[in-house]
Amino acid sequence: MDSDLTLVIGVVLGIFAVPAIISALSDRRPPRVAALVLIAAGCLVVWAIQKKPSGYSLTDVPNAFVRVVGMITR
Repeated sequence: MDSDLTLVIGVVLGIFAVPAIISALSDRRPPRVAALVLIAAGCLVVWAIQKKPSGYSLTDVPNAFVRVVGMITR
C-alpha cells in the first residue's frame, strides 16, 4: 500500500472517530468502537510516516490528499 494512501485513510478515520467519541460520551456510553478506530487511525498515520523515508510535514498532508484523489480518479 502506498504511504500517501495509508496516511489519507488514517487521517479520514481519525476525523470520523472524533464525533463518534463525543457522541458516545454525551450519551453516557463507553466509546469502545470509536476509540479502537482512533487507535487504528493513529497506527496508520505512524506507519505511513515510518514508511516514507523523508517523512511527512504538515504541508505535505494536503498534497498527499490530492495525490490519492488523483490516483483514485485516474
